[in-house]
Amino acid sequence: MAKVLVVSDSHGLEEELKEIKQRHGCKYNIHCGDTELDIEEPALDGFIGVRGNCDYDARFPLEHTLMINGKKVLIAHGHQYKVEENIMNLAYRGEEEGADIVCFGHTHVPYAEEYGNLFIINPGSIRKPRQSSIPTYAILDVQKDSIEAHFYNIKGELVPELNRVLTV
Repeated sequence: MAKVLVVSDSHGLEEELKEIKQRHGCKYNIHCGDTELDIEEPALDGFIGVRGNCDYDARFPLEHTLMINGKKVLIAHGHQYKVEENIMNLAYRGEEEGADIVCFGHTHVPYAEEYGNLFIINPGSIRKPRQSSIPTYAILDVQKDSIEAHFYNIKGELVPELNRVLTV
């Protein structure tokens, strides 16, 4: 099993990123964009990140892929795929990449669903949540036969109504 921290849309928060990363001690730490920080900011140490529409450091890539426990993960902020309208374009991109998991941000709304053969997750926003007053992030448990998404509030308390499990 591989534990993966997924955050997005932190919009300038630094201490909170450090605390969340330290709290969970995950093997992988993903930031889905809109950090509004320099890529060399110490708060981002240990994060694999992508550029969001509010990130001006061009050293962040627009997308990133990696393998986690035999699953291919695509990371994108989502603005370039118009995820605020629907996730179809992002899902197509995930399929093009041969991804099993797609992590995205931009909407500030926590989301985890199966879309065809993809597990698509948005951890929400730890700074400016939308459609809820709860700032959220997620922890993925990536196993050979399942992917679990567990959502937490900024204090590290589980938000069980958002949790999802995909058996693969």
